[in-house]
Amino acid sequence: MDEKHSGACLCGAVRFRTRGALRGVVYCHCSQCRRQNGHFVAATSAKDADVDIEGAEVLSWYGASDVARRGFCRICGSLLFWKHNELDQISIMAGAFDRPSGLAGESHIFVGDKGDYYSIDDGLPQFEKSSPSVKVAGEAAE
Repeated sequence: MDEKHSGACLCGAVRFRTRGALRGVVYCHCSQCRRQNGHFVAATSAKDADVDIEGAEVLSWYGASDVARRGFCRICGSLLFWKHNELDQISIMAGAFDRPSGLAGESHIFVGDKGDYYSIDDGLPQFEKSSPSVKVAGEAAE
């Protein structure tokens, strides 16, 4: 089955389409995600070759570290993507997808860095740093 999903930023200037199955949603509680987003981030991922982006002229990339960057709409500021420089896949913010997305939570990462104003009680696996299935900037999976 060839799954297809679509989504956009808040103003609609950046739109994307994916083909194929998406990874389950990973909730990242690291300080970078919290500072950029205002809370933790919920993201899925797809292979680069399976994602088409329209409006790339208004998509800005911020080099959050030496090994990864974050893509956002420079018009409305919507965070859309997280991209490891060495991997052929891109993380896509779950909230940017059109409904129904069909997405479901998979795990929480960087729970050791989470905000002190909320608790995690959804029963999903929690990892102090990253999980074995998620390669992130500068961290070894636990």
